[in-house]
Amino acid sequence: MLEDCKSARERWGGVHQLIDRWLDERRELLVSFVELKEACDAELEAVSKMQIDRFSELLMDYISAGHFEIYPQLREEANAFEDHDALIIAAKLLERLDMSTELVLSFDADYSTPVRCQHFLPRLPAWLDRLAKGLTERFALEDQLIARLHAAHTPKAAATNAP
Repeated sequence: MLEDCKSARERWGGVHQLIDRWLDERRELLVSFVELKEACDAELEAVSKMQIDRFSELLMDYISAGHFEIYPQLREEANAFEDHDALIIAAKLLERLDMSTELVLSFDADYSTPVRCQHFLPRLPAWLDRLAKGLTERFALEDQLIARLHAAHTPKAAATNAP
């Protein structure tokens, strides 16, 4: 997953500050994920609520930034370019992203309080495996959104598509 994050950053980096910041947040999220996974693998009972909270906070911040900052901006850009095909594709991709969002919200709820965290701690490794799959798909879908709704409208892409 970290390699995919690096290639996405190289591919989209510099295109827009908001997207750049979001991709940086993705990388920070992945680092936190790996640290939590390694802690679980080393000694599950030693994993602290603070470690889980840090990861969960980064996860929720990342998901929120997508839903409330990035996706709306990408739709606005497609509207500005009157790219109706891109908007149709985006609607389909966003539906698929909603499944991943539900997974993240469920994780956050399971580990929201110290009591719940203690209760669900034995399930943390399985949760992390599910999240790894869900986030891998989510990042691929988000990269498709960026490609279709933003990169297609950059001056370089517009010049290539000109008659």
